Amino acid sequence: MELILRAYNLQLKHTFTISRESIDVQPSLIVELKSNGFSGFGEATSNPYYKTTVPMMMQDLEKIRTIIETTEDETPEQFWSKIHPYLKEDMFALCALDLAYNDLYARKKGKKLYELWNYTTERNPMTDYTIGIASIDKMVSKMQELPWPIYKIKLGTKEDIAIVKELRKHTDAIFRIDANCGWGVEETINNAVELKKLGVEFLEQPMKADNWEAHKEVFKHSVLPIVADESCIIEEDVAKCHHHFHGVNVKLVKCGGLTPGKRMIEEAKKLGLKTMVGCMTESTVGISAIAHLLPQLDYVDMDGALLLAQDIATGVTIKDGIISYSDLNGTGVTLL
Repeated sequence: MELILRAYNLQLKHTFTISRESIDVQPSLIVELKSNGFSGFGEATSNPYYKTTVPMMMQDLEKIRTIIETTEDETPEQFWSKIHPYLKEDMFALCALDLAYNDLYARKKGKKLYELWNYTTERNPMTDYTIGIASIDKMVSKMQELPWPIYKIKLGTKEDIAIVKELRKHTDAIFRIDANCGWGVEETINNAVELKKLGVEFLEQPMKADNWEAHKEVFKHSVLPIVADESCIIEEDVAKCHHHFHGVNVKLVKCGGLTPGKRMIEEAKKLGLKTMVGCMTESTVGISAIAHLLPQLDYVDMDGALLLAQDIATGVTIKDGIISYSDLNGTGVTLL
């Protein structure tokens, strides 16, 4: 098996702002694994919050190149278990590698990934489209630029309720709110009352990730469901979120890929938690991998490639929130 690493700088259509940062360009790593005439592709993006850069990921993968390239015919689960000890401090790199291996494995089997997992796609959820923090006029214009059935609105400002009130004047779409750890307990509980009136479906990670007492208090008193993001990173975190959140948002780059992501979703379902998978601002490579988990999800946020000025791959396509799979096997990705 041959390992190929490619670094990209993904240009965004608009400056993307959340409560803790703004970006115009998103560095991304694409991993390709080649074997017997087949190629599998995976992706992970840099992220300052998680102290991850593309050069760091490339360096960590180069260290174990020989181990990767001497692997043949292991299942994705076996491969992940073998590689995890070497990359447990760099889950983003592990994710890119795991996505590529799952893609390659399914292509060799002549199946789409969801077919390999025996999932049926009749009830797949629609994806939301994210509106980053900006002036209210700019947020309205972004929404009007792409009419959509579900919007995820980034908040964490001093004008949060005013923003949502103004956006609501321009659409009947479902709203989801992501405060990216920007609120406190009372603020969350009080905001939930107002936001429910404005057609908000749920709140995502309103408070700091490690403030478990605060999460428990909000869980008891919020009139809207609360979904964990920054509080649910790796597999062990799912059980912690029980009785603190109503659902979990699994991010593949944070947990180390599709292989552990599937396990996290299964665990969440057993605990009665709502299941969601979210994306970073990534290309169609990473987005196409997420699509194969859709049959197991209540919600999905996989709009990353829609935020790009120019994509670097083809794969799944998204129109009006509805995801359509590629005709190709595996995750269905082809690099442009």
